[in-house]
Amino acid sequence: MLTLTGKLLNLRALEPEDLDFIYDIENDESIWEISATQTPYSRFLIKQYLENAHQDIYEAKQLRLVMVSKEQETIGLIDLFEFDPKNKRVGIGLLIAKSENRYKGFGKEALQLVCEYAYKHLNVHQVFANIGEENEASIKLFENLGFQQIGVKRDWNFVNGKFKNELFYQKLS
Repeated sequence: MLTLTGKLLNLRALEPEDLDFIYDIENDESIWEISATQTPYSRFLIKQYLENAHQDIYEAKQLRLVMVSKEQETIGLIDLFEFDPKNKRVGIGLLIAKSENRYKGFGKEALQLVCEYAYKHLNVHQVFANIGEENEASIKLFENLGFQQIGVKRDWNFVNGKFKNELFYQKLS
């Protein structure tokens, strides 16, 4: 089982015990804009997802890790997606579930750990992120870790009756 260890938190593979946590996140309409979700997920579907979460990133083209504090509190999720070994790139996204856990360094450390993992173990040349133009906290986080904005996807997402831009960030190894 994959575990990445930092000073503030550990990143670990999904476990069956994460069902309620994943269910709550996937069904939180306030973050659907970030995850491109449009409909609720049933416990049954999430249970099936967790049963298949053991798939290798080379097979599934994605990897979801749980962020766990040193006090064993589940903090959030960090995902690698659109893994493309031929072109040596992977997308990254993260979510801190509770607002009281934000701005404490968890996101920064998780992002550092996963980028290091991607460069060292997956042999990628670049990690990229898609960030909503209004998500100032994520923009600051990614820029502080060396990601550069390389593009703007104009009117990319239609949210609550209006189009929103999405920024494309990239970090090369």
